[in-house]
Amino acid sequence: METIKIKDKTFKTFIPESEIQKRVAAVAERINHDMAGKNPLMLAVLNGSFIFAADLMRYLTIPCEISFVKLASYQGTTSTGKIKEVIGINESLEGRDVVIVEDIVDTGATMKRMLETLGTRNPKSLHICTLLLKPGKLQVPLDIEYAAMEIPNDFIVGYGLDYDQQGRNLRDIYTVVE
Repeated sequence: METIKIKDKTFKTFIPESEIQKRVAAVAERINHDMAGKNPLMLAVLNGSFIFAADLMRYLTIPCEISFVKLASYQGTTSTGKIKEVIGINESLEGRDVVIVEDIVDTGATMKRMLETLGTRNPKSLHICTLLLKPGKLQVPLDIEYAAMEIPNDFIVGYGLDYDQQGRNLRDIYTVVE
């Protein structure tokens, strides 16, 4: 098991790239099935989901589009609890099937805010797709249709997820070593 150091923390391999790719392919297959004939808009949440969104798009075989939105709620290893929209959406969502693509859902506060914001734009449907879900940390009820993996409440880095903006480039997902 490989360990790496980022700033003041040590991390060990938690989910290898091969397993991540298997799970991303499986989620894409479910979306391909459920969204057949619909041309959904995949709305990726920056910065964390950019690698997941890129891999997911390559596994999708249905007609679809992608756009990006940026919401901020993290600082270091903890959520600030304050969510502010940084970059908005330029596309019309009116009558569209929208799939929100997120790297990780833990408390659910960011996703709840996202659903509320997007709901005002009259989409036909809103769906949640996340690479990682921390069910033990979820504080709001959410219908997460597409979760590639459920994980414990550990702090993780890699595959787009960061620790103070570092580690996003790692191919595997690592968990912090206490």
